[in-house]
Amino acid sequence: MARARKRISKKAGLAPGSLIHIGEKKEEQVRITLIDYDADHCEQKTITQVKKAASLKDTSSVTWINIDGLHDVKVIEDIGTHFDLHSLTLEDILHTGQRPKMEPHEHYIYVVLRMLRYDSENQKVLSEQISMILADHYILTFQESIGDMFDPIRERIREPNSRLRKFGPDYLLYRLLDSIVDHYFVVLEKIGDEIELLQEQVSEDPDEKILQEIHRMRRELINLRRAIWPVRDLISSFQRLESPLIQEKIDVFLNDLYDHIIRVIDTVESYREMISSLLDLYMSGISNKMNAVMKVLTIIATIFIPLTFIAGIYGMNFKHSMPELEWPWAYPALWLVMITITLGMILFFKRKKWL
Repeated sequence: MARARKRISKKAGLAPGSLIHIGEKKEEQVRITLIDYDADHCEQKTITQVKKAASLKDTSSVTWINIDGLHDVKVIEDIGTHFDLHSLTLEDILHTGQRPKMEPHEHYIYVVLRMLRYDSENQKVLSEQISMILADHYILTFQESIGDMFDPIRERIREPNSRLRKFGPDYLLYRLLDSIVDHYFVVLEKIGDEIELLQEQVSEDPDEKILQEIHRMRRELINLRRAIWPVRDLISSFQRLESPLIQEKIDVFLNDLYDHIIRVIDTVESYREMISSLLDLYMSGISNKMNAVMKVLTIIATIFIPLTFIAGIYGMNFKHSMPELEWPWAYPALWLVMITITLGMILFFKRKKWL
């Protein structure tokens, strides 16, 4: 958090639209990949110069340009120049802590949200910002690092008879958003498995380590909620948006996408309630363990009260006041009395179901 604040402080006092990368450098070099397709052809390649991609923006085919790596401000600035992107849009692309949102501009629509993946090895959710630009014949996507969940979409584009080859860039944008939302379900499924495991551990033997896991899970769900909730408003804005870039036939797909994000939000809220109840269950379990310990100690102390009383009486050593001190069987008789008292109290506790 301190590093994030330090990076954000670099922008203090600068003019709006100043281009400074705020975030973690995840790639050594920026990689630009291009897919150009229509119903009759599909071309995919990696390019090194932005102007090669800009030459395709006015064609009748659909062009998907993906940029991996945001730390090179010069590359992002060149893309903004060739594709006529507003400086505030470029500023938001470089600031990797954006809240999910949709902003319509004169000739394009800017979309930003979080891609989520689950790291099974370290048991944590990985979050990455992705920015998208939807224009008349092309889509730009900006990612922080190489690797995403869009490979199935790329494979579908390469298939001659796929729906993606027949629709425009607005449908491609929908498929990208749908893939991101679908991976929210994958992440939530993993978190659900962790919560079930925590429930079993809390029921069996709650300890300090489990409490730390519960608090870690609460933080994960808070971050998930912060990343996912605004997506509902983002999709809702698309549904209400009147723009020539969004065709009416896409509305039915956006409605389905909205239903998906509502299900995701409901699942997140359910998990948050489960974690809260799990914390209550943990505290109840610890309290029960403490009560059980105190119960045992209380019973032991209660048993020893009469025994201590007898030992105190015969520890006074008044010879003439205690004639039984001269009896040859006084010592074993005293032991017999004390054992009888102990057994009697234990039987009494069991009859009362205190043991």
